[in-house]
Parts: sequence; C-alpha cells; structure tokens
Amino acid sequence: MPKRIIQIFLLFLFCLSYSQTYEIQYLSSSNGKVSPEQTPTLVWVNEKENFILNNKIREQKSDYPFEITKIEKPSNTIVSYGFLKPGEIISTSDAESIGKQNFELTNETKKILGYNCKKAVTKINSNTIEVWYTNDLKINGGPSNLGQKLGLVLEIERNKNSATTANSIKKVKKTNIEDILKGSINTTDLLGYRDLLWKSRFTTLKVFENETINFSEESKSDETTKRFANGTIILKKVKFPAISEGENIFVELKQQSNGDAYDRTGTVFFIPQDKSQSFFDGLEKGVKTLPVYENGNGKQYYGVTATEAYNPAVEMMRFFTSFGIEKFNHIQLKGKNWQTLNPYRQDITELKPELSGKELWIGTFIGNYDKGGHKVSMEITIHKSDQGVNKNNKAIPLFNTVNIMEMAGQDYATMFNNDKGLLVEFTLKKDLKNAQLRYITTGHGGWENGDEFVPKTNSIYLDGQMKFSFVPWRTDCGSYRLYNPASGNFQDGLSSSDLSRSNWCPGTITNPEFISLGDLKAGKHTIQVKIPQGAPEGSSFSAWNISGVLLGTE
Repeated sequence: MPKRIIQIFLLFLFCLSYSQTYEIQYLSSSNGKVSPEQTPTLVWVNEKENFILNNKIREQKSDYPFEITKIEKPSNTIVSYGFLKPGEIISTSDAESIGKQNFELTNETKKILGYNCKKAVTKINSNTIEVWYTNDLKINGGPSNLGQKLGLVLEIERNKNSATTANSIKKVKKTNIEDILKGSINTTDLLGYRDLLWKSRFTTLKVFENETINFSEESKSDETTKRFANGTIILKKVKFPAISEGENIFVELKQQSNGDAYDRTGTVFFIPQDKSQSFFDGLEKGVKTLPVYENGNGKQYYGVTATEAYNPAVEMMRFFTSFGIEKFNHIQLKGKNWQTLNPYRQDITELKPELSGKELWIGTFIGNYDKGGHKVSMEITIHKSDQGVNKNNKAIPLFNTVNIMEMAGQDYATMFNNDKGLLVEFTLKKDLKNAQLRYITTGHGGWENGDEFVPKTNSIYLDGQMKFSFVPWRTDCGSYRLYNPASGNFQDGLSSSDLSRSNWCPGTITNPEFISLGDLKAGKHTIQVKIPQGAPEGSSFSAWNISGVLLGTE
C-alpha cells in the first residue's frame, strides 16, 4: 500500500510539472532602442502547446484583423487563427515548416533574465537571424515559429539591427485562451488563409467581374451593369465609404482579349454628378446634348471641358490593351511564352475628395469594333496607411478629351491643330494652396508620321503663362512583348508592340503628370494646353487624348 501511494504521488508531481504554464512578454527594439508605446508580444507556453499573441488581444481590445498562433507539441504543428472581424475566425495548420528549419549551433552564450542562453543562426530571404534559447526551463517555445525545436527562445535578432527580447517570465495557473478562441472557426488551406487574412486588411469595392466590352447591337444593360455605345462602355454605380486622410485608394483592372487582336485605348472613369448636367446625361440622351467646345477650327467637341453647369468624366486610369492577349496565345514563336492576363493597377489617392462618401457611376471604355471584344474585371481597394503623399482636399475636374463615346458619335480630340488648342475657364470660390494639375496625355493617329509615333511637345499654360512643357514619350514598349501575341513582326526584326510611342505602350497604363501651379487666388482662371498636332495624311489623322484635374488644398 505505501508503494502504491508513492506511485500516485509521483504521478501527481509529473502531471503538475507537465501542465506548468509560463507567461513570457517580449519587447521589440530597433538599433538598440525600445519603443515605449508598443504592445508587448505575449507567449503562453507549456509542454503541450505554445500560444503567441499580444496584450491587446488578451484584453480583447485589438483592432481587426489580428492573429493568434498555436504550436502543438510534440508534433510541432503550427495552427494559425485569423480574426477577420467580430464573429469571423478562420484557421489553418502547417505540420512541416518547423521541421524544415535549419540552424547553425554556436558556442556563444549569454544570460537573459537570469537564464543561460545559447545562440543559433539561420538565414531567411538573405536575412541573418540569430536565435538565443535556453534549456533551463525544460520547455520549448518562443515569440515566433523560429527555433521551436531548440528550447525556449528568449531573443530573436535580425541583421544585428532589430530584435525581439523577453522582458519578463512568470508562472501562471490559467491563460483564459478559451475566452478568446470561442465561437465558430472555419478551417481552410494555408494559401486560402493567407489570402483571406490579407484581403481583410483593406476595403474592396467590387465593380466588374468578367464583363464583356465589345461592339455589338446585342450588347444590352442588365440589372447591375449599364452598357452604352454598342457595348464599348460599361457602367456600374458604386458607393464609396468615408475615406480618411491616412488611407490610400487603388484601382485595378484585369483584361483579356475576347476576340479583338489589336491594341486599343482604354480608360477607367467616374462621373461627377454635383452639377446640373453630367456626362451620364450624354450617355443616355446623346453626346450632342453635352456642352460644346469650339476653338475656331470648324469642329465641335462635346462634353470635353468643364462649365459652370457641367463637369466632364474624371479619368481614374488610362490603359492600353495589348495585341490579343490570351485569345491569340495559340500564335507560337520560338522562345516566347505568352502572358495570359493584363493587370493594370494604379494609385488614385489624389482623387479622394471626389470619391469619399459618394455614390458614383464608375465606367470602363475600350475603343473597339469587334463583336468578341475584351473581358474585364475591376475592383477598387481602400487601404489604411501612414503615407501622407496626397494631402489635397480638392479635386476639380477641368477637361477630358478621351472620346469615350466614340462608338456613339463623339469625335476624336483633334482640337490641337490650331494655336488655341484646348482652353478651359474655371472659377475658384476660395484660395487654393499647392495647386497641381493631374495631367494624362497620349498621342494617337497615323502610321509612320502620325502623332502616335512622333514626339510632340505638350505645353500647359495657366492664365496665359506657360507653367510646364515636356515631350511625353515611351521608349520601354519592347519590355511588354510577352503580353502581345498578335503583334505584327516587321522585316527589321521589330514587332509593332516594340515601337516607342507618344506616352503609351500596348499592354500598359499611362501615368499622370503632376504639374505644380503654385498657390491660386479665388476667382477666374484659365488652363490652356497646346500641342503641335500633325497634319492629316490621306485618311489618317492625329489626335491627343488628354485629361486634367486640378488638385490643391483650400
């Protein structure tokens, strides 16, 4: 009987030791300096499992999304929990990563919080990582997945300049982890988990999903998407949330050929509706119902300049389709493995004042006369950020000569064939500080002597005084050959998509120029654009697609 009692007592002591949990807090430092306002990393570790979180998560005060990591022992399986929003938790597991870690064990030692520690070294993505671990407590764990097989990791240092170091260690009887990991948890694969967690960090506004932009009398509007100009324009109404000063906005469009083999002008735009007339009226009632611009060359250009009662469509992104991507990938050339999708993505944060909190028509136009046309998907994402590049609180539409309604009778922008070019008058109600013109320009038309292939100076005048002059020209078009399977090949060894152009390449976007205008006083002003547009050659003619938005701070 006494022997039996001793055995039970020893078993009790073993179980007590097995279930002992330590709470360790870690602080991060950079170049030896510890930020006083950081939230410490928190680790709960025992012989059975290791939880990695932080104090805000423990107090259930953390902003979403956030993560908790658990390492199960002795399998060293990493279980990740992603808290996307209240009541939505996802999880994934990884039983291989820890087993694949390789360390160089060294003879270096030091003490951290009174515990004897040894150093192990590894490399991750060209970064040298030093791990300091102790075996004094007879348990394995740490503030990350690294070194879980070595012992209890008390410090991780990267490249000798940033470190995570244990600040305190104590025994605890209870962690209350079950109060945090409660409710329904959806399990997914590792890539799916990472994708969902990543997407939860920003707001996504879905605009178009695999929509066709073509030229056909059969193209009709449906419940969600409006179509105009025989299907070459698609529109959808999008509600923007209130966007704070520290947030960035991106537009992303993905495009493939659905039958059209050629490089085409494309634009993503929104329609301001803060005046009595809008570009949407022209789409519904005809382009000639919009205000007309005349410069004395005998032609009429509808809907291209702002007036007291009208704002033109605001260009968010200018893009150019490539020669037949995906649809014509069957065209084989030795050594050429064609891309299957054209991704266009651009930061449009400077347009925030015209987007925040508004419900707007968002549209995409691709000029083409093909029944198959193109397939596009588009979304707008809003990201919290500490960047303060765009501090303007005003974005005033001035002009847009892209003939978005080309297939509904809107003329090409040929108004630069006389000295007046394009002139727009506008009135500021208040002084505008740090004014800039967001200016997008591309030249088009003709063959060898057309403005698409001839460098031409763009000159911008404010109130009659030249403020900026430059030659918009792209010499990098050959970089995108693999996006252009249907590009023609010439006797000189070049492909059509290789040729330099007036600020655009097949398969790319055209970035805006931000032209400084200084501080503008309240009252009337003019912006004028002059370009020495080339003369027509037979049936070929030149034109310039330009758009301008005035930015600044009131």
